[in-house]
Amino acid sequence: MLRNTFKYFIICLAAISLIACDQTQKIDVLIIGGGASGTTAGIQSARLGANTLIVEEFEWLGGALTSAGVSCVDGNYRLPSGIFGEFRNGLAEHYGSLDSLRTGWVSAVNAEPSVMNQTLKQIASKEELLSIWYNSTVQNIEKTKKGWRITVNKEGQPQTLVAKVLIDGTELGDIAKACGVKYDIGMEARSISGEDIAPEESNDIIQDLTYVAILKDYGKDMTIPKPEGYDPSIFYCTCKYEKCVNPSEKHTLWDRDKMITYGKLPNNKYMINWPIEGNDYYLNLIELTPEQRKLELEKAKHFTLCYIYYLQNELGFNTLGLADDEFPTADKLPFIPYHRESRRIHGKVRFNLNHIASPYTQPEKFYRTSITVGDYAVDHHHARYDKWEELPNLAFYPVPSFGVPLGVIIPEDVDNLLVVEKSISVSNLANGTTRLQPVLMQLGQAAGALAALSVKENKSVADVPVRDVQNTLLAANCYLLPYLDLPLGDKHFAALQRIGATGILKGRGAHQGWANQTWFDADSVLTADAVLPGLHEYYPQFNTNILNPEITISDALTLLYQLKSSQNQTGEEKSADEFAATVSSQWDSLGLENFTPERNITRKEFAVLLDKIVDPFNQVAIDIKGNIVN
Repeated sequence: MLRNTFKYFIICLAAISLIACDQTQKIDVLIIGGGASGTTAGIQSARLGANTLIVEEFEWLGGALTSAGVSCVDGNYRLPSGIFGEFRNGLAEHYGSLDSLRTGWVSAVNAEPSVMNQTLKQIASKEELLSIWYNSTVQNIEKTKKGWRITVNKEGQPQTLVAKVLIDGTELGDIAKACGVKYDIGMEARSISGEDIAPEESNDIIQDLTYVAILKDYGKDMTIPKPEGYDPSIFYCTCKYEKCVNPSEKHTLWDRDKMITYGKLPNNKYMINWPIEGNDYYLNLIELTPEQRKLELEKAKHFTLCYIYYLQNELGFNTLGLADDEFPTADKLPFIPYHRESRRIHGKVRFNLNHIASPYTQPEKFYRTSITVGDYAVDHHHARYDKWEELPNLAFYPVPSFGVPLGVIIPEDVDNLLVVEKSISVSNLANGTTRLQPVLMQLGQAAGALAALSVKENKSVADVPVRDVQNTLLAANCYLLPYLDLPLGDKHFAALQRIGATGILKGRGAHQGWANQTWFDADSVLTADAVLPGLHEYYPQFNTNILNPEITISDALTLLYQLKSSQNQTGEEKSADEFAATVSSQWDSLGLENFTPERNITRKEFAVLLDKIVDPFNQVAIDIKGNIVN
């Protein structure tokens, strides 16, 4: 009897143990990868009330910015959009000021990777609905009728999760592949992308990756042992040097001190991510297994160690050694390499270089659906590929600043999945600028907003209206379009962003030096040529007899009155004079100045009035491609 009771007890314990091990956690939004995109996706999703979890392979947040050591931020210094702006301000608070971040010349925002990780963790820790599992990896993914079922190895223990929306924030788009999303790798042919400078034939060539190193000045000799197979000639033309006789790239060769301060960080540290015959390394490991990737990446690590030895032994930087207070890794190198390129999914839309260079002349009106802004050049790294001379010359290809459309993060054929980081639906050429850290952070924030809205509205992510996502981002201090003449915080910022996203008034792109720009020309006089085509596109039944090349305030009020009347939006019958009197009485409260009917109206003033009185942004729906929905 006692033996049977004991056996029953053991069976019960085993059953209880199995039940405990098989407990399933329900999550609204699950993000795989706590990189630059995944982190901001988690923060934004939680802020909107969704129960959110980030699963991260290592113990840091930030991906390219931190775990890969690329802690000199490329671009967007004058466009501090959303969480990226919070992050930048957090770094400034840590070091004392924004000016204290100007330590290197490649960027206006330079910081230690460990401080960037700490800053992101501080921002994330404020969100009660956000959980983060570090040192965890996905083991299995299943699509269900209502979402996803995922098995995660959490620090060695299997955990089962059920999520409504899944976000792929991995560096190489591994989750998208596991979910069955179609994707491309390498360069599209010109006939496919429609880009004039694309290659004639498609290929599988991706950008060089880099195993970044963070060096610290120890004030004493820190020369490492000579790496096996070390060949200094590979690096002779990394800067001006007597042994450099045939540089492979026709770039300016900087002197040694200029080169080393390229990525200078606070506290006498240096980011070594040098593109001119430096530690870039060609390696396409996207389709390899994790084990194969690890083996191949040892070669990239070795290449970086050879470069460090070159800097120390040939160029005399022997007091610089790998920082011992940055990465908690055995070799003091970053957790991961800097991947510049990944799988690129087939999304609801495909964003290419033509949309960046000339947004208003393309068949697709992607600027209307923009959720992310960027201002960095199209910058491709191919110099370590053995046939780099045969590839398009994409070193800082000039473009204006740009907005990235919402549809690039939504896969074409898999529901309730969003894809961010470098795996979005862009052409290979466009990836040369959408891959930069501020863009990645904004893409993540937009994905988090879309995912949370999907949960809240009980809709598929593909069915959430574009304008709902954009309004949510505007409320979170995000840019939709990269206008430089109306900065974040201006009282008319949101109004001009909304009107710009309709295309009724269009921005003006410019390129100066390394600087890619877009201007609303807010204080310029409004002209009939600038506004009437856009109005007719939105309101084809609307007709106007305004013929003056430049429009006065009185003309503008007549135009707006006719527009409201034609749309039956007045709510009550008012004469044109009564309408003008009402606007006049509200002029100051709208944040406008100097109501003088006979003077010319500015583009900013008209945009504010159009936004307030007619509200085309919210009253006229658009689809994911920017088409007006009647």
